[in-house]
Amino acid sequence: MAIVTRRDGDLVYLVDEDIPVPHMFTTRLGGVSSGVYASLNLGQNREDDAVAVAENYDRVTAVLGTSKERLVFSRQVHGDVIRTVGETDCLGDVFRPITHEADGLVTAEPDVTLAVFTADCIPILLWDAGTGAVGAVHAGWRSTVSDIAGKAVARLIALGADTADIRVAIGPGIGLCCFETGAEVPSAVRAVLGAGAEDCIRGTDNGKSMVDLKAVNRRLLIRAGVLPERISVAAACTMCEHETFWSHRVTGGVRGSQAAMIRM
Repeated sequence: MAIVTRRDGDLVYLVDEDIPVPHMFTTRLGGVSSGVYASLNLGQNREDDAVAVAENYDRVTAVLGTSKERLVFSRQVHGDVIRTVGETDCLGDVFRPITHEADGLVTAEPDVTLAVFTADCIPILLWDAGTGAVGAVHAGWRSTVSDIAGKAVARLIALGADTADIRVAIGPGIGLCCFETGAEVPSAVRAVLGAGAEDCIRGTDNGKSMVDLKAVNRRLLIRAGVLPERISVAAACTMCEHETFWSHRVTGGVRGSQAAMIRM
């Protein structure tokens, strides 16, 4: 049970060794973008060169055994909406304007690749061994405390999954070491987790708090019925390791985006 780093030429990405379907958590390494977007930027609306972004997509989808035309993603709004998608939702063109708003996607249809985008928020990939259904979640702190992880599990169950068969990978995101917040975030974590929240929160000398969003999501997944031993958590902090991963906080928002992708 481990999330490991792999390479394909210059492309560097992470996978969960216990999820057998094609998937990856991308890094910022191995693309062709330049300047502030160097080198693997998958953000379509960040003023990067479209030709470079398209090539970046070609590189990552080739590793997944598909093409960028088979991708599905939505406008991420830091909410808790989960969309069930399929063949008709495949973009065809990654630069096509996106109208659907959602921070989570699930599918039970083959050759449909789900993608969510992060740059400090927590990416989560789910796979059900029984049905083959998959899910991808973008969990910023607002989505996290809205229990988007648990809602993704519920949506897989609606597709026929059994919680005993669900495998989850929590990918690289900002860690407890770097996610310093005011009172709003720990208060929301306590509201959703109750007494169990305290293990995910650390006080600081300046009166603020450090919050472990990966740990919060893990607890919510377990509460939703996922077995603890079927949840892998990447150790990498995007802010600490900003030369490898895109970090919104480090760059002040002048950045590219990485993606978590999974294909049924």
